[in-house]
Amino acid sequence: MKRNWKAIQANSLIDALRLTKDYARECKNLSVERIADLMAVTHHDLYKWLGNGRMPSILIPAYELACGCHFVSQWLALSAGKLVIDMPRGRASTARDVHALQALLNQAVGQILAFADGQAEAETALGAIHSGMAGLAWHKSNIEKHNQPELALGAE
Repeated sequence: MKRNWKAIQANSLIDALRLTKDYARECKNLSVERIADLMAVTHHDLYKWLGNGRMPSILIPAYELACGCHFVSQWLALSAGKLVIDMPRGRASTARDVHALQALLNQAVGQILAFADGQAEAETALGAIHSGMAGLAWHKSNIEKHNQPELALGAE
């Protein structure tokens, strides 16, 4: 079963590093050895950093670029109490976008209820709340920018 990568939140730095690797493996068909090649490091070093969470911070952008996602940067910002959202381009939302938002918000409310009943961990509930808030913030910014769209300089 394919994961819903937009709804996943890392719970620790090691989890963020591993999720980034898993994303690269599942979505881009990259092995750890290939990721290491793209970063210009040895696969032995990369395996070590994935195991202990001590990747040099200067290599995080290269790691995320090679893997095609930003779980490490998102976790670092979230651990500092910041809300991170992808920058919208000011395009009209599709029904799929709104359904994805509704799913995130339903998941957040479900996790809040589960936490209140003692059936969910605080980190899981907080991750779901963060995802829902980020989804709402994205739509807010997208609607604000809709009348003034920006140039699409990078591939989406």
